[in-house]
Amino acid sequence: MESVSEKKSRWFSQFVEEELPNDVSGKVFVITGTTTGTGFVAARTVAQLGGEVVLLNRPSPRVDVMLTKLKEAVPNGKFVTVECDLQDFDSVRKASNEIRSKYDQIYCLCNNAGIMATPDRATKDGYDEQIQTNHLSHFLLTKELFPLLERQAKASGGNGGDARIVNHSSEARNNTASKGLERRYFEQNGDGNLGGDRLGLFSGPCFERYCQSKLANSVFTHALHDKLQAAHSNVKVVSAHPGGADTNLGSHLNFGTITNWLLRHILFPMVVQSSEDGTMGLLKGMMGDKDTIESGVMYGPHGMKGKAVALDPKPWEIDINAKQMLWETSEAATGVQFDVVI
Repeated sequence: MESVSEKKSRWFSQFVEEELPNDVSGKVFVITGTTTGTGFVAARTVAQLGGEVVLLNRPSPRVDVMLTKLKEAVPNGKFVTVECDLQDFDSVRKASNEIRSKYDQIYCLCNNAGIMATPDRATKDGYDEQIQTNHLSHFLLTKELFPLLERQAKASGGNGGDARIVNHSSEARNNTASKGLERRYFEQNGDGNLGGDRLGLFSGPCFERYCQSKLANSVFTHALHDKLQAAHSNVKVVSAHPGGADTNLGSHLNFGTITNWLLRHILFPMVVQSSEDGTMGLLKGMMGDKDTIESGVMYGPHGMKGKAVALDPKPWEIDINAKQMLWETSEAATGVQFDVVI
């Protein structure tokens, strides 16, 4: 199903002018999933403000198209591409090693990439492809790059130090069937063992796996925030959601000719905002004023449209058992022990 074409931005220009710094020169931003949508907008905006952008994407002709567009938009932009397939833990480790070999410190890791409502398939590592792409590989990437973030936070000024981790969630985090995380989704249960391929109209097992992965993004944020606070780290971790944003995330979905037409031409224009407006929460977490951005908070619109604001968590986002379960299963899946050491 095609996205809404050329959706006009309503708030983005004002947001950039009023809520983002004029210059982020000297800072390195690592962003996953930048070929289109919110990741592309985030990369372009960082470069326009002088930051260096490390672009993590799986190998694809779309990467070349992306680079051409970014360089057209920001001719003097600093762009570095790193191959990273989030459906392959070895690829994530290789990408992490490459980044560590190039940089002593990074200012922001933006875990943006995601896939939605794909078939009930396992990756080569044995985990559901949505769960691994959207959460598990980002957990691993965060662990591998955390020392560079901590170094940045220490280098930028004692108690006033600053470095960011931003996890991109979704309104779908609130739509899990059980209103909570379920362990089985984060274990090696891919290839038909997590509900199958039934695809309803934003319902059914394909979307349930997506909702689980997006809730995991938020729960991971809160769990990591707890550990950062306990360690007295100056690294901040926040989450964001785009509302209903005009991206290519659902371009592969097919609900039938008539339903597709009604969604694209009637419903979506009423409830979907531009990819730029949908990126405001992400950018706020990445570059918002360090004295106003709070660790452990989600930034995004109330509902499907609107300016990015701080949002109160739902009980299932901060559940202590969910945080513990997710951390344990994520460590087991990725084969790492993620201790926050400063």
